[in-house]
Amino acid sequence: MRTAVLGHIEWVDFVRVERVPEPGEIVRAVEAWEEPAGGGGVSAVQLAKLAGSCTLYTALGNDERGRRAREALVRLAVRVEAATRPEPQRRAVTFVDAAGERTITVIGNRIAAAASDPLPWGELSETDAVYLCAADAEAIRLARRARVLVATARILPVLREAGIVIDALVGSLRDPSERYQDGDLHPPPKLVVLTDGEKGGEIWERGRPARRFSPAQLPGPLVDTYGAGDSFAAGLAYGLAASGSVEGAVACAARCGAAALTGRGAFAGQLRIA
Repeated sequence: MRTAVLGHIEWVDFVRVERVPEPGEIVRAVEAWEEPAGGGGVSAVQLAKLAGSCTLYTALGNDERGRRAREALVRLAVRVEAATRPEPQRRAVTFVDAAGERTITVIGNRIAAAASDPLPWGELSETDAVYLCAADAEAIRLARRARVLVATARILPVLREAGIVIDALVGSLRDPSERYQDGDLHPPPKLVVLTDGEKGGEIWERGRPARRFSPAQLPGPLVDTYGAGDSFAAGLAYGLAASGSVEGAVACAARCGAAALTGRGAFAGQLRIA
């Protein structure tokens, strides 16, 4: 299966602490590491683990972090097609507390691919599944050439501008930045999947009443929550392209989200099929 992601990268410094510090407080790190992540990185690696490979359409900063991000993702079986921007790579600091919850501070502008970048956009018409989490409106229109197009509700304004039909939109019943309501997009998505943490979530499908779906069982102890949402979305894109079944695709997505919770950082726990 041919898969792709249009998304952004953040170089993330992870810091494990007993608890996130209060204002003015100093806490000691239990562990620290760094790796490329962000919505584009997480979902591209998850799709590569499901399908065997994935092409990431993105933009990177012109500094050392941008270079290292490209190299690290290539080692994780991601084909990186990236424009270079004349600015530092966006980065983040992520606290992971004793309960596994992540708290993120981002530094710098989100940089993403644009249709005007000299990237192999023509390949999208031969792609089975695309997950979209950052791009300009014209690049989104190009991505619509793929057989299955899944997008995050985090980018509703640019989806409105693009004005295309999304096969599935992934949002959240808890996170205000990923909230979706009927009428937020025109034309409306064919399918909306709203996650609800350990309670599973809801499926909104044209012509059918809204229904709940159950969470997948964690395949191990919870380690941290970073990347679970984008792993879920990548699993939904893969599942829709692989089976065409909404129930099967949501079950695949739930397994990917659950697996991500059991690994350290962005990629360690992700579900592997290929």
